[in-house]
Amino acid sequence: MRRSRLKAPKDWEVAYYHCVSRVVDRQFVLGDEEKAEFVSLMRLYERVCQVRVVTYCLMSNHFHMLVEVPKRPDAGMSEADLLNLIAGCHGKSRALLVAEHIRQFRAAGAHEAAQKVIDEWLTRMWDISQFMKTLKQRFTQWYNKRHGRRGTLWEDRYRSTLVEGDLNALAMVGAYIDLNPVRAALVKDPKDYRWCGYGAAVAGVKVAVRGIETLMKRADKTPPKGVKALALYRMAVYGAADTGDAKSRMIQSRLGRGAKGNRRGFVRKEVEMERERKGCLTRAEMLRCRVRYFVDGAVIGSRGFVDRVFEGQRDRFGTKRVDGARLMRGADFGGLCAMRDLRKAVFG
Repeated sequence: MRRSRLKAPKDWEVAYYHCVSRVVDRQFVLGDEEKAEFVSLMRLYERVCQVRVVTYCLMSNHFHMLVEVPKRPDAGMSEADLLNLIAGCHGKSRALLVAEHIRQFRAAGAHEAAQKVIDEWLTRMWDISQFMKTLKQRFTQWYNKRHGRRGTLWEDRYRSTLVEGDLNALAMVGAYIDLNPVRAALVKDPKDYRWCGYGAAVAGVKVAVRGIETLMKRADKTPPKGVKALALYRMAVYGAADTGDAKSRMIQSRLGRGAKGNRRGFVRKEVEMERERKGCLTRAEMLRCRVRYFVDGAVIGSRGFVDRVFEGQRDRFGTKRVDGARLMRGADFGGLCAMRDLRKAVFG
């Protein structure tokens, strides 16, 4: 029997998930038209499901998303608010139709059936699994109709990693997502790739800009705004994703370039630097590699965060395991830990 997905406890105010899903047989079938439709549906169903896509990247055969899922309100949602939401997302005609179904069931004394109509909408909300299921199903329906095909479009169920909602973890995972087209050699700069959150934000898409602001929020939960948030996030994308002096941490070339940019052999200072870091990749180098931790790490964050999740999910692990946090190795991960210890093939 397949084990249930690892999720944040229901009493958390908010949770963040890095989600990945691939096209069946990893076929390269998502062109510009398909990506445009996917983004449109993504933005629709994040509203329907009451979640928020912080950043994302659509490739030709898979996608990445960093999704914010708030706690389900204790009072749920009133019927009036639900109908207003349906009207805002699907149009007034759809909302009137739903309202009429509810009215007819109640008029006939079938109150359970009326409540079932409401619950079918509410169960989609504030849940990462329902959001991903709905989005993938709706896109598959559109894609199959558009291309005259049948059957599943996606390879198995999506994969997810629970991410701590602080600057270090969020900014690093966000940068990793937005750098997908750079790793695939599609562009040299993610700002030039229209199908990622950073590219959309640079292009002025307001909802994408708000996502970048969330990625850069400090411990006081007050994020920088607009252009400042984009500038700080660009530092994160290029490897200076720390809260220190960002300007002083801009990436320095390690290729032994001279003052005029001419390539030459490594100098003593660079050799000593390599020895000091024991061959580990810098953050800039790491973000441009395929890092399994971000997809297979299960949980990513500070040691305290990972251990907190571990204690809440204790029954999923063997009795010999005493804690959850495993320090992420092989690169400058800023002290981040993961739930799974990937001793082999961290990159690739």
